[in-house]
Amino acid sequence: MTVSSHRPMDTTHATPMNVQGETATQASSDNVVDLLRELIGQGTHLADQQLQLIKAEMRETASDLKVAVGGMVGAAVVGIAGLGVLLMALAYLLADAIENLGLATLIVGLVSLLVAFIMYRSAAAKMSATHLAPDRTQRTLQRTPDAVRGDL
Repeated sequence: MTVSSHRPMDTTHATPMNVQGETATQASSDNVVDLLRELIGQGTHLADQQLQLIKAEMRETASDLKVAVGGMVGAAVVGIAGLGVLLMALAYLLADAIENLGLATLIVGLVSLLVAFIMYRSAAAKMSATHLAPDRTQRTLQRTPDAVRGDL
């Protein structure tokens, strides 16, 4: 009679290896999850820092813009005052030429009002509704559905 050399498998030794193998896989999986959490946290932190930087730059830009607008307003006030003085000087020069201060002042005032009216009409013509409409953009938007369908 022949005795079989086939031995039953030792299950006590196989189980810890499987548990160990699963534990190693689970540990590497936990490491990846931890790394992803850290990456997401750092990405969020970086985004917050970028947002704070943008806000700071916007505050600085707004502050600079306020200073620039204030300077422009100051320049406009001084310029208008200078224009008034210049017009008065022209009126006095014309008064010396025609020997009538009242008539010279009236002439300088009327000429300056005529120049202002001409400048206003020119600017108003440029701001008419037809010039302000974005014609090219409207044509592009009208052609967009045709382009999507392939009909140009």
